[in-house]
Amino acid sequence: MAFENPDREQIKQVLENAGNIAVVGLSDKADRTSYMVAAAMQSNGYRIIPVNPAASGRILGEAVYASLGDIPEPVDIVNVFRRSEYTPEVAREAVAIGAKVLWLQQGIVSEEAAQIAAQGGMTVIMDRCIKVEDSILLGQNRK
Repeated sequence: MAFENPDREQIKQVLENAGNIAVVGLSDKADRTSYMVAAAMQSNGYRIIPVNPAASGRILGEAVYASLGDIPEPVDIVNVFRRSEYTPEVAREAVAIGAKVLWLQQGIVSEEAAQIAAQGGMTVIMDRCIKVEDSILLGQNRK
């Protein structure tokens, strides 16, 4: 059976119930899409947790972690800015830490990652921009 994203009402509930968003592949460069999206989500009230093994220190004022397993607190959404071929491993890590949602950004699709996450009890959203969905479904109502 082909993958289908949750409907808009379900995505709205995911966003309304989210607090911590681990952003895998978050760049420390302000001109990168991952940085701009994470900064917008942070300004709209979400807690952003940067995950990037190539970065260190802080991004958007938050400590950077090398992997999802290094994060010392619960994660609601794992938002992924990595190429599709890397997402199955991210999905396995997301399941291992007990995250609730695997969100693959616009342009990123992996049936394998979706299957791994779904079998681990996670909600899966693929090929959608979290910032766009948040703007459409919640606007400034989140704060």
